[in-house]
Amino acid sequence: MSLAGFRTLARKIVCVGRNYKDHAIELGNPIPTKPLLFVKSPNAFLQEGHPIITPPGCENLHQEVELGVVIGKIAKNVPRREAMSYVGGYAVALDMTARDFQDGAKKMEAHEELFCRINGVEKQRSRTDMKIFDITTLIEYTTRFVTLEEGDLLLTGTPAGVCRVLPGDTIEFGLEGRITTKFVVQ
Repeated sequence: MSLAGFRTLARKIVCVGRNYKDHAIELGNPIPTKPLLFVKSPNAFLQEGHPIITPPGCENLHQEVELGVVIGKIAKNVPRREAMSYVGGYAVALDMTARDFQDGAKKMEAHEELFCRINGVEKQRSRTDMKIFDITTLIEYTTRFVTLEEGDLLLTGTPAGVCRVLPGDTIEFGLEGRITTKFVVQ
């Protein structure tokens, strides 16, 4: 699905916070006992090649490479055993977090390697099976509270290695051996 197709279909992006144990630890947060959900508008998407604009007043912008699950059909109160039948595909995503603002307020399942490099230096690398909550658990849990629709995106969390990025930095991320995407921060 193209970005234009996603924007036409998707109504929401559901994100899972601290779903990798090492990331929760690096933030000094407790390991969650249930998924921590938050929602973003599909307008939050940026097409590859466009710059990432640092929000005014933000001094602590972090990159977070994530595995995205594209929902294939309407999902509400989905039992875990049926969850994978609602998966329409996968995407690799870069979630940008304004940490200084957040602090004031925020079958690929097995063994895929996520990575993120800043200016050519690897900052994040982890297998997708290192998540605290797997995809079926996340779909089951999320659809208790939110109806997911075709094209909606469920971001499954980020591993350790987030760091501050600055204007001029180049962020390259992806799934090892499958896809690489690049953005420049302004």
